[in-house]
Amino acid sequence: MHVMIFGCGYSGTAIAKAFAGPGIRVTGTTRSADKAELLTKEGIEAFVFDGETLDPALAEAMASATHLVQSISPGKIGDPLLRLAQLNLRALMPKLEWVCYLSTVGVYGDHKGAWINEETSLHPIAARSVERVEAEDGWLRVGIRLNLPVAVLRLSGIYGPGRNAFSNLDKSTARRLIKANQVFNRIRVEDIGSCARFLSDRKLGGIYNVTDDEPAPPQDVVAEAARLMGIEPPPEQPFETAELTPMARSFYGENKRVSNAKLRALGFAFRYPEYRMSLAELWSSGRWRV
Repeated sequence: MHVMIFGCGYSGTAIAKAFAGPGIRVTGTTRSADKAELLTKEGIEAFVFDGETLDPALAEAMASATHLVQSISPGKIGDPLLRLAQLNLRALMPKLEWVCYLSTVGVYGDHKGAWINEETSLHPIAARSVERVEAEDGWLRVGIRLNLPVAVLRLSGIYGPGRNAFSNLDKSTARRLIKANQVFNRIRVEDIGSCARFLSDRKLGGIYNVTDDEPAPPQDVVAEAARLMGIEPPPEQPFETAELTPMARSFYGENKRVSNAKLRALGFAFRYPEYRMSLAELWSSGRWRV
């Protein structure tokens, strides 16, 4: 098995770790030589990919890949790998058996706090989410054309070691913004890796919500982290009057409760199904800083 991860960042590295083992080659791309060096230290064979051109070494590695994970965000001109491969993906990756595309629950848009699942209609609001829908469609079409299983993972808010409410509290950047009835789903990064491995082992394609069991108000997560740290949480702030970047404000323009029932029905078990036990593990293990 040769797993190649395009865009081997936070989630991609977790996926790499989930696949790592005897007889498995794991390769990943990043945009800079410095980041490539960091991947190498994690045991990932790294290549620099600028999203525009495939150098000979990367092309050679692609030729032996059996499993492809595409984690690079699309842009205004579309998914960079789809754009480069066009109709030649099979020629570039002749041994390919399974594809995973990392998307986002942002493709659903706003559903006024209602529960949604993979059959729910898509109403993306942000331009970045519209681009994700187009990329999803592109990869699913590749799967049909090449008779390959393509798994689209719609991820909720990602957190884990080094990226969490403890880190934000430690840096004094945590905020408790209050917007009536607002909830978010979230997902531990390790569960993303485990999910990719689970679907890969079963050669499953299709669309899957990769998210925890419990949509919750974001201010509750901050308060729980502060409780575990033994400190006072930051004061509550009304969302309407808070100073926010356009990006941050846009997240609060969407409210939904995302179901993971499809994955659970397949037998996938989340290691961190809700934020309280997940935060407790991060704090007690000290891995929140990593």
